[in-house]
Amino acid sequence: MISVSDLTLRYGSRVLFEDVSIKFTPGNCYGIIGANGAGKSTFIKLLSGEIPTQSGDVHMTPGSRLAVLKQNHFEYNDYEVLDTVIMGHKRLYEVKKERDALYAKADFTDEDGVRSAELEGEFADLNGYEAESEAGSLLNGLGIKDADHAKKMSDLEDSFKVRVLLAQALFGNPDILLLDEPTNHLDVASITWLENFLYDFENTVLVVSHDRHFLNKVCTHIADIDRCQMKMFVGNYDFWYKSSQLALAQTQDRNRKKEDKIKELKEFIARFSSNASKARQATARKKQLDKLNLEDIKPSSRKYPYIIFQPNREIGNEVLEVEGLSRTIDGELMFKDVTFRLSREDKVAIVSDNGLAITALMQVLAGEAPADSGHFKWGVTTTQAYFPKDHDSFFDVKLNLVDWLRQYSEEQDVNFVRQFLGRMLFSGDEGLKMAGVLSGGEKVRCMLSRMMMSGANVLMFDEPTNHLDLESITALNDGMIKFGGSLMFTSHDHELTQTVATRVIELKTDGGIEDHLGSYDEYLEKRNAAASA
Repeated sequence: MISVSDLTLRYGSRVLFEDVSIKFTPGNCYGIIGANGAGKSTFIKLLSGEIPTQSGDVHMTPGSRLAVLKQNHFEYNDYEVLDTVIMGHKRLYEVKKERDALYAKADFTDEDGVRSAELEGEFADLNGYEAESEAGSLLNGLGIKDADHAKKMSDLEDSFKVRVLLAQALFGNPDILLLDEPTNHLDVASITWLENFLYDFENTVLVVSHDRHFLNKVCTHIADIDRCQMKMFVGNYDFWYKSSQLALAQTQDRNRKKEDKIKELKEFIARFSSNASKARQATARKKQLDKLNLEDIKPSSRKYPYIIFQPNREIGNEVLEVEGLSRTIDGELMFKDVTFRLSREDKVAIVSDNGLAITALMQVLAGEAPADSGHFKWGVTTTQAYFPKDHDSFFDVKLNLVDWLRQYSEEQDVNFVRQFLGRMLFSGDEGLKMAGVLSGGEKVRCMLSRMMMSGANVLMFDEPTNHLDLESITALNDGMIKFGGSLMFTSHDHELTQTVATRVIELKTDGGIEDHLGSYDEYLEKRNAAASA
């Protein structure tokens, strides 16, 4: 168990936590959520001891071992991959190194024999004889092949270093596991493996993540940081979000009978409690949920953007025809012989093992790069808007946000432009911020304002959820579902892809495409079945 009592943390006049007391118990996985800047990562660092508390205490059950996902990708560059994982259990690694050093001595003494016997006993107690096997299994599950286990960390790409550090945190069955954005740089197969690992993990897990699907899969509780406090909710992210929205609707509509809203909440609780994410806790959770009422769930103070894409013109039947498109960049094949048609009702997720290939295809279709061969044709009724993954160049200007967005508007009235910025929470003086000083998330919100203002009836998105918080991702997800035109997009957000896509097109590494009509989960099931056949 790990807990905090009377925790307070201030940076100047800014208060992150005020007299927070909360307890995390074994057998549960806690999702730590909160608006950007609320202090999610800071809370993880406080628990791990990376930063000291100013007031209050962190308590941990005596003898418990805590493991944390490290963020410094270069910290272990001089170590081999397998050793880096085993270093996740500090004492085991120390015993292993001392034991190996003794056996390597040329002048092995009687004293050395006594010491080695002591070390062998402790090594066995710490399950040291299974250490390399366990470390290798963790690495394989996260997509690190056997051939890479003996390599130096410095020889790995950064994305694979992240996976090794994740394996390090998971190694040795820690009593308390702290994970800050563990799905970053993981592919679908590795995320699924991690979900299954945490599903079966019987100790305490705290996780910060912007991946709603992941939070829904692994979390038994949600700890929400809001108004400098932390409040615990039973259930996964969807339960927290939907129930908090019900509470918000109640406070916004005083004329609606309270009994009606309570009935709606109880019906939702009943549906949720029959679908617990951890079977062994279903009974206990049901008892907790049964005790809930509307007063237990307070509306969140965080704000959600309002994202709605309204086409200026209805789209016709002929949207896009692509025939034999190919492109190579710096000698590397991006895609070859790509042929498909897009219809007015299609919302297509583009997937590939090579993310650069998707970007290259979208650049060609957006008219920003040439194809090597083949052709494509947009329908005469279509207008397109494109969200590029790399959009920093758009903000390399000395303009405030109102003037920045007005560049892309036929209507030059300030109030017209401001309404699109306001939807993305740039209201009042926020609209006078200079474009060149925006954070990554703010840039994405500005690009989405530009997309909304375009009035296009075909939208193309290349990783639009990068840098966004959960609130903005949820709003974008809803806007894409409601959009009445055609969509092509790629995203690492599983929830968004599953709920938006009606069709999945996979760019094959050897050329051509795999065209699947149906949802993203159905596509994954089909692919997994083919891989195991």
